[in-house]
Amino acid sequence: MGDTQRDDLAGFTEVDLPADHHWYLAYTKSRQEKSLLRKLRESDIWHYAPQIPRRYRSPQGRIRTSIVPLFANYVFVYADEMGRYKTVSTGCVMKMATIDDSQTLVADLRQIRSLIAIDVPMTVEGRVGPGQRVRVRNGSFAGYEGIVDRRDAETRLIVAVQFMDQGVSVKLDDCQLEVL
Repeated sequence: MGDTQRDDLAGFTEVDLPADHHWYLAYTKSRQEKSLLRKLRESDIWHYAPQIPRRYRSPQGRIRTSIVPLFANYVFVYADEMGRYKTVSTGCVMKMATIDDSQTLVADLRQIRSLIAIDVPMTVEGRVGPGQRVRVRNGSFAGYEGIVDRRDAETRLIVAVQFMDQGVSVKLDDCQLEVL
């Protein structure tokens, strides 16, 4: 990472990384990614949150472009224990997880960064696909089992009543599901 931009992965290799730092995945409160990025930049804490342009049509019919996080609610943070504490103390983070395989993470993030740089249209794909049998881990449907129906902008879980050949579906987030 460069001296002025702590959110740029291009300029460093694993050899350049301080030994007392670790990679963390910060799960932010809803729509708090950019606020967290500003606070991390002010605290000089290394971080990365890929962002992409999103085009949409305004109610007046004009085409608008917004810069949005590629991974909603997630920011990768590289910090020592004090940096981790400062990150959690920003008020933007719900929880943080330590990433054990930093070499794979950095390689993956560099690939994503290069795809963003060449301006390829991108869509985030979940790890759960249609037809997979899953169990809901948390929320009001915790413990329910079913089959993922479709993957559009949302994941729908079908809970089937086998002998009636019917079922109901609910909209869920990938993070709520575990593959059986």
